Amino acid sequence: MTDTAIPTDTPPDTRFANDDLRPVPPGERRWSTYNFAALWVGMAHNIPSWTLASGLVALGMDWKQAVFTIAVANVIVLVPMLLTGHAGPKYGIPFPVLARASFGLRGANLPALIRAAVACCWFGIQTWIGGQGVFVLLGKVFGGWADASEIGGEPWTLWLCFVLFWALELAIIYRGMETLRRFENWAAPFVLVGAVVLLVWIAHKAGGLGPLLDQPSKHGWGPDFWPVFFPSLMGMIGFWATLSLNIPDFTRFGKGQRAQVWGQTLGLPTTMTAFALLSVLVTSGSQAVYGVPIWDPVELVARTDNVFGLLFALLTVLIATISVNIAANVVSPAYDLANLAPRFITFRRGALITGVVGVVIFPWKLTSTPELYIFTWLGVVGGLLGTVAGILIADYWIIRRTVLDVPDLYRPGGRYWYRAGWNWRAVTAFAIGGVLAVGGSYSTVDDKGKKLGPFPVDGLIPVLKPLADYGWAVGLGAAVVVYTGLMVGERER
Repeated sequence: MTDTAIPTDTPPDTRFANDDLRPVPPGERRWSTYNFAALWVGMAHNIPSWTLASGLVALGMDWKQAVFTIAVANVIVLVPMLLTGHAGPKYGIPFPVLARASFGLRGANLPALIRAAVACCWFGIQTWIGGQGVFVLLGKVFGGWADASEIGGEPWTLWLCFVLFWALELAIIYRGMETLRRFENWAAPFVLVGAVVLLVWIAHKAGGLGPLLDQPSKHGWGPDFWPVFFPSLMGMIGFWATLSLNIPDFTRFGKGQRAQVWGQTLGLPTTMTAFALLSVLVTSGSQAVYGVPIWDPVELVARTDNVFGLLFALLTVLIATISVNIAANVVSPAYDLANLAPRFITFRRGALITGVVGVVIFPWKLTSTPELYIFTWLGVVGGLLGTVAGILIADYWIIRRTVLDVPDLYRPGGRYWYRAGWNWRAVTAFAIGGVLAVGGSYSTVDDKGKKLGPFPVDGLIPVLKPLADYGWAVGLGAAVVVYTGLMVGERER
């Protein structure tokens, strides 16, 4: 991969561009290998990723199987991350502009808005979890905090924590991407130290690492394991499948290909695997100390009476959650919404809209059970986003061999205009890949025969049910094949 950044010009007056969507000039691409690695460390170290292993253990895996599943998933998702990220340092363009090459100048709003909707849901989840963490820890510092009068079934103090947390996130991203880069640079090592401190503390109290490490798998490594492993793997891939689409939003600020390739390779799979292992060790220690495994780090820390420890944990939770939520769930929809109406929506306005939508949706209920969270939410989202990733990769690497006409990405009537701004081949590939990926989505049943999830037990489309457990891979693979076939067939006419 070359490190050469290509200077690009765009039409001076076009309704498909604003200052946030135009290519970043080569002289302003300052992100180094450390910046990208720090970005991933900051994004990986958050409460939902800490509890990923707990969801897998709840499904019957032992800790080794859970960590193995998470490690494999992040190695796999790194590949499309690097492939789509390549266009960032080379052309300086964000994800929705890259999508114009395959979907068309108007058609790019389809994948962009899907990505934005997912990000808004994640923003709500992370903000609520962060607000709850602040509420719990402040309740330990200030007695009676949780006994306040209720509004909508929750103490008003919890709502206050949620609103203040929400406002702090938007205040940071409103300052722009350079502020985010500086924040991630010091947030990453701080959160990592906080996680290690938690491990040392619980290991000291437990006098060891606890019995969870000796807990056997309910499935073994035989034929009973793989039916649980593959849908779980797709769910773990779905956790970061969102970023595999919009990673150009960050790599467009990279000094070159080496910076984004090495930064992401060092930052993503290693950090997620280490964090999963850390969560298992800490939870095992909690089982030894308290008699039950405590997967939620906030709940665990809240059991201490040390005020300094509580305040340190409070600061760690704040920084960790803000770090991931801004980078993963505000940057992308801000660009995506700007792409929808460049003349009216800037990056900052897009960020504010994301914040409002993320609150209105109230999507945190998705985390209520492991089955709903891993199989339904992450699985379905992963399937759809894998389909979009397949189209982007096929277009950029197979059809165009990484060569783009940047001015035409902003010019109506150019080579990426297709028919009225839409490329029907990309839409067809998305429809076929999406149906194959999520059409067989199904719900499981518990020991009492109760359905766990919103889908029919036999699947939305029963004949596609066997594919549902491999949704991300099916969507990506089908999209690559269908899109490439349609585009090559058109050229041969």
